[in-house]
Amino acid sequence: MKALPIIPRALALRDVASAIDHYRDEAGGAVAIGFVEALQRAYGHIARAPDTGSLRYAHELDLAGLRFWPLRRYPYLVFYFLQPGHVDVWRVLHGARDLPAWLAMGEAGGAEDDADAPA
Repeated sequence: MKALPIIPRALALRDVASAIDHYRDEAGGAVAIGFVEALQRAYGHIARAPDTGSLRYAHELDLAGLRFWPLRRYPYLVFYFLQPGHVDVWRVLHGARDLPAWLAMGEAGGAEDDADAPA
């Protein structure tokens, strides 16, 4: 399978911006850049092998096809759906959060942010 385009939703972009701001403010620019590099590596892996992400939260939230992939060295998870021709990145969340609650918020608000919200 050739690498698929990664298309982050508006909520995912906000999640990433918030994480970068947090790391820059609390730990400095080098740590924030490290987060971006780890996210880019995760996106690269997901683009090349989207089926390798865990389905754990798909079952918990009853959202068929929801997968996640962890970032290395940073406690964040990339949540995504494999779509025909691309990867739909839904959220990028800190692993210590109440993930089902945060993901449910994304589900409720996803349709207004993005036209292709999963059914």
